[in-house]
Amino acid sequence: MGNLVRVRRLANPGWVLLVLLAAKISLGQAYGEPDRGEPGDEMIQKYLREETARIESSFEPLPASPAEWQAKRDAWLAEYYYMLGLSPLPERTELHVTITGTYRGDGFEVDMLHFQSRPRLYVTGNLYRPSHIEPGQRLPAVLYVCGHSNRGRDGNKTAYQSHGIWFAKHGYLCLMLDTLQLGEIAAYHHGTYNLGRFWWHSRGYTPAGVEAWNGMRAIDYLTSRPDVDPKRIAVTGISGGGAATFWIAAADPRIAVAVPVSGMSDLESYVSNRVINGHCDCMFLYNTFRWPWARIAALVAPRPLLFVNSDQDRIFPMDGNERLIARLERVYSIFGAGDRVDAVVSIGGHAYRKDIRQAAFRFINLWLKGDPREVADSELDLVGDSRDPSTYPIPPQRLRVFPTDADLPSDQLNTKIDELFVPIAAPELPTTQQYDEWAEQIEDELRRVVFGYFPDEIPAARLVAKHETRLRLASEPNIEFEVWWPAEQPEAPNSLLLVVLNADEAGQRPPWVDAVRQSGQAVAFCEPRGIGNTRWTRKNPPNYVERSCALVGRTVDTGRVWDVASAVKLLASEDRPIFATGGQQPDPSWKVHVAGRGAAALLAAYAALWSDEVASVTLVEPPYTHMDPAAPQLLNILRVADVPVVLGLLAPTPLTFRGVKQEEFHPTRRLYESAGFADRLSWSN
Repeated sequence: MGNLVRVRRLANPGWVLLVLLAAKISLGQAYGEPDRGEPGDEMIQKYLREETARIESSFEPLPASPAEWQAKRDAWLAEYYYMLGLSPLPERTELHVTITGTYRGDGFEVDMLHFQSRPRLYVTGNLYRPSHIEPGQRLPAVLYVCGHSNRGRDGNKTAYQSHGIWFAKHGYLCLMLDTLQLGEIAAYHHGTYNLGRFWWHSRGYTPAGVEAWNGMRAIDYLTSRPDVDPKRIAVTGISGGGAATFWIAAADPRIAVAVPVSGMSDLESYVSNRVINGHCDCMFLYNTFRWPWARIAALVAPRPLLFVNSDQDRIFPMDGNERLIARLERVYSIFGAGDRVDAVVSIGGHAYRKDIRQAAFRFINLWLKGDPREVADSELDLVGDSRDPSTYPIPPQRLRVFPTDADLPSDQLNTKIDELFVPIAAPELPTTQQYDEWAEQIEDELRRVVFGYFPDEIPAARLVAKHETRLRLASEPNIEFEVWWPAEQPEAPNSLLLVVLNADEAGQRPPWVDAVRQSGQAVAFCEPRGIGNTRWTRKNPPNYVERSCALVGRTVDTGRVWDVASAVKLLASEDRPIFATGGQQPDPSWKVHVAGRGAAALLAAYAALWSDEVASVTLVEPPYTHMDPAAPQLLNILRVADVPVVLGLLAPTPLTFRGVKQEEFHPTRRLYESAGFADRLSWSN
């Protein structure tokens, strides 16, 4: 290859320059250097890259007609709601809209208001409107969703006030909302970014779902007003507001026009080029159904959409921007609506400059008013240009909905909405006659939304290398892990105890193992991906691997379940590559038993759900809920069932608990009884 390039370069330097430039572009704009400090870094990064490429390639082929698109769209919309944590859709309860004050400006007025998108989930905002509206007149409206502009107690809505003023002066109502994290009642967008709340994955909770729901309820309010034309509503915002623009427009067909500004890239950027590291959790849904990311934006079609970006924006890079708009143009062409989608690229970094503002306002004017004229206003644009409150048209404190801290609602649930927004499933336990049908339904749902990327049957791990008493195994493409065993083993062992290890147990023989090992039983230790010699770099923030896995429809721990199941299948086979000790082969009918402590206990148990070869399961001090930070985190599992119920699916496999409170696992006992195998459940200290 080197010789070929050298010859071509001498023959045609311009050709080589073009080739090298194309190669550089194809690599995309990365966000920082890849981690290289641990032995598993390159492995997991390659795995994520290739899974990303496989998912993104599924965008094609597209439906051939609007009718085909619509037929698919209904199913896609149901999946979309689920991935936002909006399935089942929350009840549209009373909004309790309250106006706490009004500011009167030159040709416009601003109402300070709040509403409850769910009972006690307060949304604060400013409603900009013209000073005079004729009786019976219905105006177009704009829902303005704000980006990550930290304005403290005043709320991030105050940073974008010049936009609200512009819309009001040009004949619009503009409802500008605070976000969950940066509003007057500050909650959290960063649960998995730096707060260690990885139970968000198990819960299926993302703040993107709250922002989408708050926007949908804001539209409920706008359409209830007699001065708003319900058929002429646009949504726009930059950065986090750009992402929220997509969430809301895709979810709510009442949005007639969408103008997201620097609000979306694709999986290739987010995962392969690590751009996820520059974003908080509100920018993402959990990709349970493994969507190419452009499908989210494509749900807006064929409604007018202006896709706006900046050419030097590191967190919304141009290579992703170009891939997305190309795909959107293809989708809109299905509807014969190519004129309804357009892209604007501004020169500069991540900011809201004059040319962006004018393009966005003009596009909204065109599709809500039928006015294609250029926007020539030169009103001061404050976003990204100033943090000096003295330069704002309206003093920020004047725009507060709750003027003093004493006015903040004492019953608010904003600061713990992550614990409430997505309900934990509580499936009714079956009778003896119902168990089989009930178990099949739970298992089907686990396959659909927790282990959705698993094959029908997990294949046996493949032997990569063997070194004395250690095996290097491959479970998935680009994923390797290890199994090792002590040199001293029983002669002709009658079975195998496979012990799954946690990260803090790597390379060790935990003392509890001898208490659960049976006579004549060989023992081996499984260190699934990311543990021991395949560990990767972990930094908090941004928790790159863990968060990226959720963007390709899995978690690290679902992968570990796969590893353990694949190891069991190999070690239970006649081709098992271990334990030929002293010339004595194991009993040919031997069985594999699995065990683990803490989080690893549940990895072992859940692997048994995927393996008929597991003879028994022993759980030492397992967590009883996936809300426990020490529990393994499996995408959406709490929306199906919690630990005690899932363990009940193991029946008739013998199951032993050690060191637990029996009452915490009462559902497991009930399910083993219903299955008719109560005698196969045991307890020990």
